[in-house]
Amino acid sequence: MCGIAGIFHLETAKPVDPARVRAMTDILAHRGPDGSGVWTAQGIGLGHRRLSIIDLAGGDQPMATADERFVIVFNGEIYNFRELRTDLEALGHVFTTASDTEVILHGWRQWGEGCVEKLHGMFAFAIYDQRERTLGLVRDRLGVKPLYYAEVSDGSLIFASELKGLLAHPLLRRRPSEQAIEDFLAWGYVPDDACFVAGVEKLPAAHMLALRSGNPKPAPRAYWDATFAPRRRSTANAEEECTAHMREAVTSRMIADVPLGAFLSGGVDSSSVVALMAERSREAVQTCSIGFDEADHDETRFADQVAARFATDHRKRIVAADDFALIDTLVEAFDEPFADASALPTYRVCELAREKVTVALSGDGADEAFAGYRRHIFHAGEERVRGFVPSALRKPVFGTVGRFYPKLDWAPQMLRAKSTFQGLARSGAEAYAASVGVTGPAQRDALYSDRFRAALQGHRAEDRYISCIENAPAEDGLAAVQYADLKIWLPGDILTKVDRMSMAVSLEAREPLLDHRLVEFAASLPVKQRVRGGQGKWLMKKAMAAYLPDEILYRRKQGFVTPISAWFRGPLAEEARRVAASTTLAETGWFDRAALGRVVEEHQSGRVEHGRLLWQLLMLERSFTRIFA
Repeated sequence: MCGIAGIFHLETAKPVDPARVRAMTDILAHRGPDGSGVWTAQGIGLGHRRLSIIDLAGGDQPMATADERFVIVFNGEIYNFRELRTDLEALGHVFTTASDTEVILHGWRQWGEGCVEKLHGMFAFAIYDQRERTLGLVRDRLGVKPLYYAEVSDGSLIFASELKGLLAHPLLRRRPSEQAIEDFLAWGYVPDDACFVAGVEKLPAAHMLALRSGNPKPAPRAYWDATFAPRRRSTANAEEECTAHMREAVTSRMIADVPLGAFLSGGVDSSSVVALMAERSREAVQTCSIGFDEADHDETRFADQVAARFATDHRKRIVAADDFALIDTLVEAFDEPFADASALPTYRVCELAREKVTVALSGDGADEAFAGYRRHIFHAGEERVRGFVPSALRKPVFGTVGRFYPKLDWAPQMLRAKSTFQGLARSGAEAYAASVGVTGPAQRDALYSDRFRAALQGHRAEDRYISCIENAPAEDGLAAVQYADLKIWLPGDILTKVDRMSMAVSLEAREPLLDHRLVEFAASLPVKQRVRGGQGKWLMKKAMAAYLPDEILYRRKQGFVTPISAWFRGPLAEEARRVAASTTLAETGWFDRAALGRVVEEHQSGRVEHGRLLWQLLMLERSFTRIFA
């Protein structure tokens, strides 16, 4: 895993100052503490920070072909690089290193942009063709590795693995994006098609940007997509195929020339990865997990059970309210405001893993691909009801019931039907967009000042999800929302969290359950093999029954949830009050200060649950101060 950065002059090929490129890469040193390099030519500069994983003695970057026509900086891993190398050698290519980076170089020479379609892995890279004076920026299919870019006033395009790499360039204009703030308050993260700093873009997952000197910047081009099209197969055949894909995905990600381990939460996904690692490894798998000082949020007993079953070398630690002291570390790592509070334990588990290993496999991605979230199960049920009730009747019937049904957040799940009735009164896309959000439109609007509402110019965060669902390449409602999660939630929240927290401690995290061939397989499953009998990930769980007990496979999904709500009523109560009175937030002119005060009072009195909103406001304040103050 590495950090990359660069400068490319789009119009006039001006000289590039190596010191500027070095400043952009040096600030990414946490992504690559093992080495650095800068290469410049007329109109182009490429920089790299290296975390050595494969070919420790070779593979330094920027790397060029023998004739110096092609030069690359690369962040990630190509898991099929050995097979591709064999193919290229058969075509006459001669290699001087054992690295996957050199395979991309020769592959680009041989196949051009079509090279990317042959790559299996996680990656973001920039490759320059000196003869054609073209620069290609490429990001992997699911968006595991990030890539930011922006045009600046001297006519150049700058790019980097993290926003902080762009911020190191003196010509980048720093102005907050009001629309990104609306998105952040809705979702708890800034999505991939937005950025906290206005004018900065993120290359979308499964896209490439082909730049040519003397030409204007084109739009990025997609080279892959996940199409949800059910294919008929027996359950037995589907189980066998699922297991084979998972086994291959895990095995391919165990290639490393450094110590390797796994995160183990005790949930289905991480337990499945560990089970398949143990099957493949001759030595005890290194595993680690994080627990919480709040018993309702602690899952370590399940992780212990799986560790004992597969005789792993297991270690664990407990996260408590004292770990709030990490907030500045989180703000520094994410740059943009990021309010998924599970980032805190994710940082701790990465920190724990790094004590013994340099690479750790995670279980991320299966929920999106196989329909594992509770919201997927609820949505599948609601879609069945919508199929029985004519659309003309849904709004008057369910809307009326939902309006008068009491909001019973304190009651058992079966009695909390208000949101279900309200959802059934909407289209499936509108209802899902509401369910996946953190702070709803009405609550956000109550916080905003008149000035901020005007600055939004009608932008509403939920419209992104609704449009994605309505235009998804999917044949059923469940598949459509899974597609939207793969495109929006996964790269914006889950993968951003894992990338930044692992890179903050110079650890490479790999996601085998996001192997694109496994995702394509999952997208071919009919609804009944994704959700059945109130269970999400139905087929995956059946496939893993040979490895894991029912207690692990079928227990209630908990997730990596941090007890921030309890903390804001207890040890962090004063911090919540400080945020509401923050002069930083007040001076932005974005919020109604009285409304902020009510949020704190309602939460600490126990009348309304605002823990996640308070965490959002706290992270927004800290991120704003770091970048703009």
